[in-house]
Amino acid sequence: MREPLTEIREQRLALFSVVAVGNAFWSQQIQEFGIESVYQNLFFGVYNGEKFGKMITEVNAFDSEQALQNICNSGGVFLTPEEEKWPKQVSSLSNPPIGLVVKGNVETLKNKSLAIVGTRNPTPYGIRIAGDFAAGFVDREWDIVSGGAYGIDSAAHRGALVAEGRTIAVIASGIDIQYPAGNSRLFDEICETGAIVSEVMPGVIAMPHRFLTRNRLIAALSQSTLVVEAAFRSGSLRTARDAAELMRPVMAIPGPINSPSSEGCHRLIGERAAELVTSVADAIELITAL
Repeated sequence: MREPLTEIREQRLALFSVVAVGNAFWSQQIQEFGIESVYQNLFFGVYNGEKFGKMITEVNAFDSEQALQNICNSGGVFLTPEEEKWPKQVSSLSNPPIGLVVKGNVETLKNKSLAIVGTRNPTPYGIRIAGDFAAGFVDREWDIVSGGAYGIDSAAHRGALVAEGRTIAVIASGIDIQYPAGNSRLFDEICETGAIVSEVMPGVIAMPHRFLTRNRLIAALSQSTLVVEAAFRSGSLRTARDAAELMRPVMAIPGPINSPSSEGCHRLIGERAAELVTSVADAIELITAL
């Protein structure tokens, strides 16, 4: 069943559809002046017409009813910060989302959760550790958040599901685009008890820069972030930095000292940007102590 549109939801949906994800300028404008003022000011000449002309034209031509129908047809709902179901922890971001498109169990977004992230090219060691930690946290009634990608992400999601727990995939494309395609069955299983979260409209494909902006959502949705195998320059390190900026505990799993797959984890530990953990019990104790 499609959710009704109010004026403020309509305005949020329009800006959600045309503003680039994580845009610092528009995020600051919305936080300072409110969604209604920003929306109205687009048409009152407050913003530079030459610079923002394309955006103003798109907002003016935006069909909110059709956009909401597209979300509904894709099996999702559109969440806004004004709603009770909104995960308030993401509002702590310096550039919080204008809205979220969620498929599956929306209630899980407010649950206690751990983010598990890492390389797309893990070793068998990393796959096992990610799955074991996910299952261990599920056994302690935590949900697992990750990015739905191949590698450590998939191992974390599967570990949670095998343990009969809930998991959330924060993706960089629309909820109707199952990317990577090889995880389509995994995405279906996630939605049975957990959720898929997107910051873009259905039909929008994944782009490299969107993986970095979605990483901040993974960090923000979770009480803590665990990095399991990451290269020296890995997107997972960005998630860890985002979590640290939010004052959320960051943990990393050590690996063999000569393993390229663990260089990022060792870097975080060496820089004291993450705490070294070797067991679920260690991780739980660290999180609860902070």
